[in-house]
Amino acid sequence: MITGIFGKPYLRLEEHLDLSALPAVHEEICLALTKIPVDYTGGSHRSMGIVPPSLEGEPWVDYGEVIAAMTDAEFATFRELSDDPRGIDPARRHELTFGEERDVPLSRRQMLWLEARFGVYFPWKVYVELMPNRWWGDKADPEGKVWSRTARAFFPKTIAFAESLPFVAVGRCNIMGLHANDFGTVHRDADPATEAPAPFITIAPAGNKRLFLWDEDTRTKHPVEGRAYWFNDGDYHGVDPDPFFRYSIRIDGDLRPELLEALQ
Repeated sequence: MITGIFGKPYLRLEEHLDLSALPAVHEEICLALTKIPVDYTGGSHRSMGIVPPSLEGEPWVDYGEVIAAMTDAEFATFRELSDDPRGIDPARRHELTFGEERDVPLSRRQMLWLEARFGVYFPWKVYVELMPNRWWGDKADPEGKVWSRTARAFFPKTIAFAESLPFVAVGRCNIMGLHANDFGTVHRDADPATEAPAPFITIAPAGNKRLFLWDEDTRTKHPVEGRAYWFNDGDYHGVDPDPFFRYSIRIDGDLRPELLEALQ
């Protein structure tokens, strides 16, 4: 079952937004990605318990499972590759959690080692936080949030576009890209039975990122089309593979009442 938003599987937003700046934003992002370091994201959906039951047996390697099964020697190497090895007590390794939305975030070196040594699959190998956000639950809250120095230096047109969107205020903004032939593992970010749809807008400037919603009851995909849309991230969703790089921008924040009224 797909819960959706306002009685629809997802909402196309192109008719509600001014997308005239997207060609310039696309050029800016493609050039900026050649000049800045990027992170990975994803890679632990199964150990986080957010994949649909029918896909729990898929063969990709999950870093949460890998870290839990490490020998002491392997964990020592993993610890040394962190940004702050002294902040990780080996005696408490089984009490700590690592990675996204966990006690200890992964460093870039740890992610590369997990990928090379254990075959961990990180779906999104281009991840840039333009407005960083520590905890998922705070993503729509603008309190204390600022655009990063990297964003201001390399993404001024992207910032201007994000700020032009119908948000009361922006609480989070990131770029998520998939390499050629990679796919986004099917997962959900919340439980739609207990949480309302998170307010955000996804922008796909090139219009070539094949996001889909997954109906677990029928085990079928429902494509999400367009360059601008809002979907319920409490629904299972993933990205189909393609033989080229593609990316999207996700902007979180409380949507303006007039947009919500128009969408309803």
